[in-house]
Amino acid sequence: MVKQLIIFFKAQLSAFIGGLCDYGIMIFLTEIAGMHYLFSIAVACILGAVVNFSLNRTWSFYSRSRSYKFSSTQQLVRFAFVLVSSILLKIAGTFLFTSFAGIDYKISRIITDMIVSLGYNYVLQHFWVFKKTAGSGQWQ
Repeated sequence: MVKQLIIFFKAQLSAFIGGLCDYGIMIFLTEIAGMHYLFSIAVACILGAVVNFSLNRTWSFYSRSRSYKFSSTQQLVRFAFVLVSSILLKIAGTFLFTSFAGIDYKISRIITDMIVSLGYNYVLQHFWVFKKTAGSGQWQ
């Protein structure tokens, strides 16, 4: 149980660090560069995902004594699928909160990111992208 919590918190910390990069780039592209917030979300998510993938692969889900079921290339392909679907969820969620609830896009994005990060990204990354080999124990 302790190992499970450590992996979860490490994954959340790496998501937070990637999210800070992502959020900062979104604000810059929208407020300074004048890009529409929905487009800036897509660009920023890709850049923040590079940070998140790197941290997850080398730190959050890494184990010296266990091996991954999938190669780095396979993980990257799987991560790309999660990334694209995550971007679509974040754009849709931010748009819905902003357009229909009247919440500023910066706040809408934070709300949406929290939902997508915990309910979607973490689950798929942990059990699908960075899956351990049979017998290695998922939580190791």
